[in-house]
Amino acid sequence: MTSVDIALLGATGFTGGLTADYLGTHLPPGASWAIAGRNQAKLEAVADRVETLGGVRPEIISAETGNADSMAALAGSTRVLMTTVGPYVQLGEPAVKAAAEAGIAYVDLTGEPEFVDAMWLKYHQTAQRTGARLVHACGFDSIPYDLGVLFTVEQLPEGVPLDVKGYIRAGGTASGGTYHSAIGAFSRLRQSARTAGERKRLEGRPDGRRVRGGGTIGRGAGGRGWALPLPTIDPQIVLRSARSLERYGPEFTYSHFAQFTKLPMLAATIGGGAVLLAGAQLPPTRALLLKLKSQGDGPDEQKRASSWFSLRLIGEGGGTTVTTEVSGGDPGYTETAKMLSESALCLAFDDLPAVSGQTTTAVAMGDALITRLRDAGITFRTL
Repeated sequence: MTSVDIALLGATGFTGGLTADYLGTHLPPGASWAIAGRNQAKLEAVADRVETLGGVRPEIISAETGNADSMAALAGSTRVLMTTVGPYVQLGEPAVKAAAEAGIAYVDLTGEPEFVDAMWLKYHQTAQRTGARLVHACGFDSIPYDLGVLFTVEQLPEGVPLDVKGYIRAGGTASGGTYHSAIGAFSRLRQSARTAGERKRLEGRPDGRRVRGGGTIGRGAGGRGWALPLPTIDPQIVLRSARSLERYGPEFTYSHFAQFTKLPMLAATIGGGAVLLAGAQLPPTRALLLKLKSQGDGPDEQKRASSWFSLRLIGEGGGTTVTTEVSGGDPGYTETAKMLSESALCLAFDDLPAVSGQTTTAVAMGDALITRLRDAGITFRTL
């Protein structure tokens, strides 16, 4: 099988298709790539579309997540394996396993804490042994937060306790994949807690440093609006980066919020979340919730063009306060496809730290990926 620089699994889905379009039109000269899956006709259609857009036509590799031999062959044919096939807790493990055993780089779009913890338990040591780099959450979950906090920390004094608070605002449509993953996560809270506890027991914490999360409901950034703590994967990723990088100081605290302009909006969000959480617990209501949004559907180009996100970060330490912003366009689809693609390009072609195992974007790519994303139109700025 021909070896390529990057292979994409899941290109026939909605977000996977946007990723294929972006990657195929942003490859450096001389680079090679492939799309992989089981439906040859659909893959050919994606390749035709990328070529029509003026991009590099990808090779096509036959692969099926349920076939271990085909996944091993896929991982053995590329330097970076990217996958948009989710929900990851159900469908994601074969790609992680294949990448870890092949000793290559791996990126995905998961926002599922249980999946990330389970993959650490199963494949972190294998990846450390083979030199594989397993980087989860390379889309809107969790690049703006992970790299935004790194960007903020780098402007604060070294060697002192640091406190960073993040406030996210967004306008757009959550992807069908994200919605299905969220319902799945709500239905598996006990399993997720057990997996997280097992990881914490085995992983340990850094010696001589303290890293923790925080946050309570209160006023928003700068005392304006209202802030609701978000129990998503994003603060977990930020804290893992902080545990790995001494630049985050001897004590580091990160608090993660959704920002609302008005109190009724906050209350409605809490109420809606409670309904979804309750409905996800029982199979009949869970099935009804999943029917509300298809995994493969997404908003049209006009809707995506009007979508946006803005993350305000306030960092304090050593008597210094820094306010930064990470912002961009449509978070659920357009910018997510861009972030995933630039992560894969960064791993394939940039000079990066020599890390292995399951890691984060801040640890594995850091400033190199921030530079790429800025060049691609995502804003990182100091206010």
